Amino acid sequence: MAVSDEEAQVLDQWSNRLAQALQILDLTVDNELLLDLARKSADSVIHPAAPVTTFLVGYAAGLQAGTGSAGSRQASSAAVARAAGIAFDLCDDGLDGGPASKGWADTAQ
Repeated sequence: MAVSDEEAQVLDQWSNRLAQALQILDLTVDNELLLDLARKSADSVIHPAAPVTTFLVGYAAGLQAGTGSAGSRQASSAAVARAAGIAFDLCDDGLDGGPASKGWADTAQ
């Protein structure tokens, strides 16, 4: 999702402020990835799918990163990328794919 340079700066500042308030101290948020994912899920499913999708990706990434080297910036980034990739794949199917057709359904996550 295209945002102006000014909007990107404001969003970066907000993300950093919120992460600090939530005591997530060593996190760099990929706002562009999250905005693209929100846009695609809103377009592929329904508009309210955007915040639900980004929340679930963050939650899944947190769980996955927590089972690896917790606190590692690389582990967190990889977990977000993996969870976002699964969500993007599901968006390609829109409402037509079943819940276990892709993702971690068979991995006991």
